[in-house]
Amino acid sequence: MSIFEWFSINHTLVTIPLGGGYAMSWIEAVGTLFGLACIWCASQEKTINYLFGLINVSLFAIIFFQIQLYGLLLLQLFFCANLYGWYAWTRPANAQGDTLQIRWLSKSKLIATAAVSVLAIALLTLYIDPVFAALARTSVALLNLFGANLATPEPSPDAFPFWDASMTVLSVVAQILMTRKYVENWILWVVINIISIGVYAAQGVYAMSLEYLILLFIAANGTRLWMVSAKRPQQEAIA
Repeated sequence: MSIFEWFSINHTLVTIPLGGGYAMSWIEAVGTLFGLACIWCASQEKTINYLFGLINVSLFAIIFFQIQLYGLLLLQLFFCANLYGWYAWTRPANAQGDTLQIRWLSKSKLIATAAVSVLAIALLTLYIDPVFAALARTSVALLNLFGANLATPEPSPDAFPFWDASMTVLSVVAQILMTRKYVENWILWVVINIISIGVYAAQGVYAMSLEYLILLFIAANGTRLWMVSAKRPQQEAIA
């Protein structure tokens, strides 16, 4: 078996008795496990979540290409956020050597974040197909320069452009907020997970839909834990 066959969503690990039977692939199973580990560790404020996240986004990028969710494929290429988060969570945040503390966005930052998110979702919804098609052709052309000899891709239209764009933009925003330890990142993950459950189920990727149901509960718990942590600096300052 070649490595390309292993990464195919048609390379079945186990058939789950859902509906008429769901064939879960190896790549989906492994990516799901690392995704769960990533979010759980993040909710516990453990830096190793970023290592698990890098593995997760790499595997899911391959899956999203195969099921025509191009916005989410582009999102997986946003792996640099995992690298930055790893750096930001471990380096001193001030001259005293303290690390980043969990806190809320200021009112002005919250308004700006919401406005940028709405605009970005609208634009990506309109242009998600041509943007991805251009990126796909460019990527293949670059690979062919190194002798890959790949055919020029003709991607199918995005299955759910608005929901795909929403998940993509909100995930980028949530990831950025997480790297700076803002509580609002978990609230966004709750919203993203709710949308994801429906989209993945509609696409027939039931294991990923189940994963996001589990992630929904982890995100809700993460929201609770970080809200409690965000109160501690204020209480200490008052004391």
